[in-house]
Amino acid sequence: MKITVIKSHQEIVEPQKTVLVLGYFDALHTGHKALFDKAKEVAKKKELTVVVMTFLESPKLAFSRFTPELLLHVTYPEKRYQKFEEYGVDSLYLTNFTSDFAKISSDEFINTYIKQLNPDSIVVGFDYHFGHNRTNPDYLSRNFSGDVIVIPEIRDGQRKISSTLIRQLIQEGNVRDAGQLLGYDYSTRGIVVHGDARGRTIGFPTANLAPIDRTHLPADGVYVTDVIVKGKRYRSMTSIGENITFGGTELRLEANIFDFSGDIYGEAIEIFWLEKIRDMEKFNGIDDLVQQLENDQEIAINWQKP
Repeated sequence: MKITVIKSHQEIVEPQKTVLVLGYFDALHTGHKALFDKAKEVAKKKELTVVVMTFLESPKLAFSRFTPELLLHVTYPEKRYQKFEEYGVDSLYLTNFTSDFAKISSDEFINTYIKQLNPDSIVVGFDYHFGHNRTNPDYLSRNFSGDVIVIPEIRDGQRKISSTLIRQLIQEGNVRDAGQLLGYDYSTRGIVVHGDARGRTIGFPTANLAPIDRTHLPADGVYVTDVIVKGKRYRSMTSIGENITFGGTELRLEANIFDFSGDIYGEAIEIFWLEKIRDMEKFNGIDDLVQQLENDQEIAINWQKP
């Protein structure tokens, strides 16, 4: 897959006809995948390439009062690019959603960006809007000579699948449901750093992690997780939150990796959040803590994906 970061439509080069997918795909969830499945189907039938234009950061940064959360992603960029390629995208164009971009009218967007992207067909979601006047897909259908395919709302039972819902589930600690809606295990990355080394003294050595991506982290608690260390996947249990039993006041991210030994300081590892075991608790002493950790470990070892 070719990835191109652009500042204007003039940098787009697509001499052959394409199937174009438009939207902001922060989470790349199962609802988004429906768009790519359709684009891939059309591209195969017509012998075209699949092209995507999307944004590096949330368009809300150009409209909303800033809060740090606006810079957070569900899926870190490298994984997003990996999923685009996995879903059949041949060429990915990335740009910033700036004040200037927000001023572009619907007609101007069609006559510049869409024209340069050279689509035979366009695939969008039912809630896609574009241009400073927030035009809907019907307008695009009336003003574009090719096919405009609108993918209807995708639901999981009673819930509309959306990035907003997935963020909410992560913040609540419901990582299992978040992964189900994503269609793959929700994950974050961190570099292994030195901590208090208290875990090894009680028989539960942990890798202390400093997050390296601007991604949403789950609610405080203890989780069943897998981790990838040096290309190999291990079962683990991971805690996130303040170490309140020992009077901690700073956020700690610690993974107890099963069937693994050795120092891995400075290594970047990926944590796959599978299911929450419990909230963080303050224990009366070491014995109570160790007993709980043994219970947590048994749950994590025996956990299987539903």
